[in-house]
Order: sequence, then structure tokens, then C-alpha cells
Amino acid sequence: MTAIELEPKEALKKFFGFDGFKGEQEAIVKSVLAGQDTFVIMPTGGGKSMCYQLPALMSEGTAIVVSPLIALMKNQVDAIRGFSEEEGVAHFLNSSLNKSDIQRVKDDVTAGKTKLLYVAPESLTKEENVNFLHSVKISFVAIDEAHCISEWGHDFRPEYRRLKSIIQQISDVPIIALTATATPKVQQDIQKNLGMTDARLYKSSFNRANLYYEVRPKKEAVKQIIQYVRQNEGKSGIIYCLSRKKVEEIAQTLQVNGVKALPYHAGMDGNQRSRVQDQFLMQDVDIIVATIAFGMGIDKPDVRFVIHYDMPKSIESYYQETGRAGRDGGEGVCIAFYSYKDIEKLEKFLHGKPIAEQEIGMQLINEIVAYAETSMSRRKFILHYFGEDFDEVNGPGAEMDDNSRFPRERYEGSKFIQVLLKTVLDGGEVHKSAYIVNVLTGKMTSEVQTYRGNESAYWEAGSAKDDKFWHAVTRQSVVNGYLKKEIESYGTLRVTEKGLAFLKSPHEIMLIQERDFSDVDDKDTVVSNNRQNGAGALDQDLLAMLRDLRKKVAKEKSVPPYVVFQDPSLEEIATHYPISIDELTMISGVGRGKAMKFGQPFIAMIKKHVEENDIDRAQDMTVKTIVNKSGAKVNIIQNIDRKLPLEDIAKALGKELGELIEEIETIVASGTKINIDYYLDELLDEDSQGDIFEYFMEAETDSLESAVKEFDGDYTEDELRLMRIKFMSEVAN
Repeated sequence: MTAIELEPKEALKKFFGFDGFKGEQEAIVKSVLAGQDTFVIMPTGGGKSMCYQLPALMSEGTAIVVSPLIALMKNQVDAIRGFSEEEGVAHFLNSSLNKSDIQRVKDDVTAGKTKLLYVAPESLTKEENVNFLHSVKISFVAIDEAHCISEWGHDFRPEYRRLKSIIQQISDVPIIALTATATPKVQQDIQKNLGMTDARLYKSSFNRANLYYEVRPKKEAVKQIIQYVRQNEGKSGIIYCLSRKKVEEIAQTLQVNGVKALPYHAGMDGNQRSRVQDQFLMQDVDIIVATIAFGMGIDKPDVRFVIHYDMPKSIESYYQETGRAGRDGGEGVCIAFYSYKDIEKLEKFLHGKPIAEQEIGMQLINEIVAYAETSMSRRKFILHYFGEDFDEVNGPGAEMDDNSRFPRERYEGSKFIQVLLKTVLDGGEVHKSAYIVNVLTGKMTSEVQTYRGNESAYWEAGSAKDDKFWHAVTRQSVVNGYLKKEIESYGTLRVTEKGLAFLKSPHEIMLIQERDFSDVDDKDTVVSNNRQNGAGALDQDLLAMLRDLRKKVAKEKSVPPYVVFQDPSLEEIATHYPISIDELTMISGVGRGKAMKFGQPFIAMIKKHVEENDIDRAQDMTVKTIVNKSGAKVNIIQNIDRKLPLEDIAKALGKELGELIEEIETIVASGTKINIDYYLDELLDEDSQGDIFEYFMEAETDSLESAVKEFDGDYTEDELRLMRIKFMSEVAN
């Protein structure tokens, strides 16, 4: 099978320029080259792709790589081509190609140029592709994201379950299956479905010791995110949200708060997504706000934080997404915001799905709830989920989570565990935790009634404590090995050998006092920074001084006072006392351009006023709200940059021209420069533009009514508004 007579280490140096392998990469490469079925479970960042790329380059024929995402394929193909002089060394075959593209791919494969052919599972099922691949030399098949095969995986795809029969039609070749997240149950399912129960298994530790895990109550989450991002200025980060709308909203809020951020979701076209991805990789933007559509196969080693605005639907998803932080072994902070209302949203997504799928989905959601609410070592919790033991005292990364770093109170819990285990045994070990907890607390539900839980010897045996307490005891009993969740039966509890031994010979067990998230106010609005929302009291003395200074600065710069700062901005300044350019840009209607142009004397005055009057400033400057909640701001700016007629932009957004002009006014008022000269030049001649510009330069107010009155019908209201936009953009920003 080997076409290149080199040792793997020599080939690694030849093709990729690396001196040595990571972890078990070398053993895996040798296994594939020896024609063995191989199963690789390797966490994100461990170097999975090298495990099939190198043997493919070393082997005769073409390796088929089954991959679920088009963006992922493109990245990998580009990366491989970067290491080779032969453009055709790697190709992808998917729905994004036209007929001539497909023919070129097939020609390169037939000519023996192509060593790696990335294929979507849907493309692999097409008869014409199966027939073509059957006619050429295939070295082996690599199945990436193999957890998609399992119904118990977090990203099940039915077409993946047909892969084995299709591979058999193409060629009898070895298979290498790879995944970054697989519980023991998912692992068995993958091997069984692919008929590779005898495969050589390579399982790396799931412990990413450099990642710090933290869960915060979802209170003013957007404000917390912006403060965190500001404190970590210049660092790369990803913020995950469940909905496209929330992605757009948070991205815009970050932008108006001076952060280089862009949205990314499946609603954007392919070119847009590629552009955003490239800007992130090239460090033109610091933050990507995304749905889970972002990140698959993104090989950016220096992502310093991953924030989950919404809890994901499973621990596998969470592990995979947080795994995009700190891939270079450096700092990686993983913060998740939790409120039970978000969990209710996840549960709603399951409605209408087949019962078995609902059961699996609910079990995965329950696990993520357990992770969020637990007070034990989060690392131990995650590793237990993936079937790995962890010493939370001496293990690598032992103090790298909020619970371990700030431990909660412990209590002697052996009597509670005894009652819990006895209740599980008394119920015949066929019930899930919710039922057991309802029996212990004496809560009559339809399920309790059906199974006569109220007749149990342990009915109300734990009623002195609430259900949250008993769920915590159950979680800790599972992780500590006294109870086991049966996955096949959707999470029913069984007492383990260790649990039975404990009941025979009880001993002291210390449990951790769990956190209470019941009072979380999960309003996802950004706290506005105007004084009406209680941000602080307006300092009338400072306001008077600011107005005088504004007049002076306006005279020096030969502009009207309203151009320097408008009244609402001055009032906000007199409430929040900004004493740096950065803080000044947090004020509504003050962009960085305006702050740099006019801000210095104001900052100096405020600083002096604060010191002389011993004013206790709020330490965290309030967060700027997005000025345009319609989600169209970025779209409008981009379309104006492309010089599209305003009528066309308005039509595309389903708005009247007047409404669009209003939106543009709001954008300019927030401090963003916009150039609409291309549109104005079609509308007004140079002299007319000069007249109106001169008027606004000399006027005491930017009032539209005054302008209409002054020109007495010479120009329409829209023309005057557009010229006012040009004036404010050029002179004020």
C-alpha cells in the first residue's frame, strides 16, 4: 500500500516540515499505512487531520475523506495545497461545484495527482460518484467527525449511517474514523455501525489542562461580555449564541463599543462567511460572534477565550466549542452564561421530533444543566462524562475552573447518599433522577402516580430538603461512582458495585454545597448608558462647564457647537465622568473619530473636576446600546460602501426611503463616518451642495425645521436630511 518508501518521521519532515509527531500521531499513521482499521478519539487541537493526511500523501491512490461541512473541506484542501507544488494534490467534491469543476476533480483523480479527496456524505451517496470512485485506486477512507454516525452523538446525521455500505461498493479498503468527542456509548455505536469492532483504538486524554472553565449566572450578560472583552483588548475570542438574531445584536453592540467584532451564521452567504473567517484568521478582527456554524476545522491556535452567551445543547458541543481556545497550549478561558430559561428554549427545540430523539435530546440537555449547576470540579465532571478519571487535587489543570479555584462549602453527606441509593433500589432501578427526586421530596406527578411512587417506603424520606438539593446529591453520586446512568434506557439510574459496597459498609463522604441559580434574572438586554435608566445623577455644575467649553472649542475649530457634542451626549458625560478617550467613546453619539478630534480638553476638564470635588466615579463605564436594533446597520454600511442607490438598499430591507435615511442618521449620530457623495452627486449639483453645507456650518442648530424654513422650498426635506448626514459625517466625526 505504501507508495513512498520513507519512514513516517521522514515523510512528516518532507511534506509538512515538522520535526516530530504529537501524542500518538505516529502510531496512528503506521496503523493506517499497515492497512488496519483505525479508530481515533482525539480532542480538538490534538492534530487529528495529520493522522490521515500524511498516510494519504505516502500511499498509492487517492484517500477519500468524508467530512460534513463544506467550509471545513475548503480550509483543509487549501492547507494541503499550501504544502505541495501540485495544485491537484487535494480536492473536494460537493454541491458547491459546477459541472466543469467536477470534471477537473475527476481528471486529477484519474491521473493519479490527487492524494486526498474530501467528500460530503450526501455526495458520496450519488450513484455517479460511487461508480467513478469504484473505477479508480482508493488507498483508504477517512471518516472525520465520526460522532455524526451515532444517534447518541451530539450532531447525528442519518446519511452517515449509510457510509459502510457505500464504502463496500467503492472498494474494500481500510477505514480510519476520527472524532473529537465520544462518550463510551458513542464509541461503541460508531464501531458497530462501521463494522470495525476489531479496529485499533487510539484514545487521547480529553483533559485540556490549559483551559479555564467558568459558569456565570446570566445577569446583564452582554454588559459582562463587553467588559471582559475590553479588559482583554487585542486578544482573539469567539462568542457563541443559539440564534442568528442574537449573533447580529451582540456583534453590533460590540462594534458600537469600539470592539473589532463580526457576526457569523448560516444565514450569511458563503462568500460573506469565508470573508469573515479570513479576517479572523488574519487578525483583522478580534472577535467572532457566531452560531455553532462557526469553528469547525478553524485552525487558529491563539483563540484566547470562548464565551457561550447561551448554554449549548450538550456537553459534547460545549467541549468541542471550548476546545477552540488555547490550541497553542497558551491561555484559554471558557465562560458560559447560564439561566434555566435558556434550557427551556433548548427543550422547545425538541418538540415535534420523534420520541426516541426527544428522549436522547433531553438526556443531553440534562447533562449540560448538571454541568452548569454543579459545584464540584468542572474538569472532573467533563472528563467523567467522556469515561475518563481525574484527580481533582493533583491532576493537570486541577485548579483551572471556578469551582476548584473558589471551592464551596462541603458537608458530610453519607446519610443522604444512603437514602438516595435505597430509593433507587426500591424503585427497581428503572427510573430517571427526576422521578427518584420527586419520590424523596413527596412531589406527586403523573409519573409518580403511574408507578405508585407514593407507596414507596422512601416516599417523602428527603422532604426536609428541596429538589435542587437532591439533584445535586444525585449528580455527585454519579460522578463519584455510586450510581450509574444507563444510556440505552435514556438515563435511568442504577446502583453500581461501589454503591452496593457502600450500603453494606457506610463511611464518611464529603459532598459539596451546590450553587443556586434560581434567582437568575436572564434579561438579555444591554443596560443602556443614559441617565434615565438610573446610571447615575446628572452633575449640573459640570454640565454648565462642559457647555462653555463646547462653545470655546467650536469657535477654535470654526464649527457650530452642536457639531462638537450634542446636548444628550453632554448630559451623559456629566453623568458618567469619562476621563480617557476610550471611556469617552462609550458615550452615545461619540465615535472614536469625534473623541479624537474634540475630546482632549473635555477629558482634562472632567479629570480636574473629579479630583477637585473628590467624586467617586463608577469604575465600569456603562455599555453603549446598539443604536440600530433592526439588525440592518452593518448591511446598510456595506451597501453604501458598494455605492448602491439608497432606493435599492431601502427596498432590500423592506423600508421606505425616509425610513432608511432615518437609520443612516442614527448611524452617523453614533459616531460612524458614512460617505454618500455618490448618491448626492446624482441628486444635487455642486453649488446646491455648497449652499446647504454652508448653511449647516453657520446654523446654531441642526434642526431640520429651521433648514426647511431657511430654504423656503428650494430643496426637499430628504435632500436637506441627506446633506445634513454628509455635513455631520465629515465635520463631526
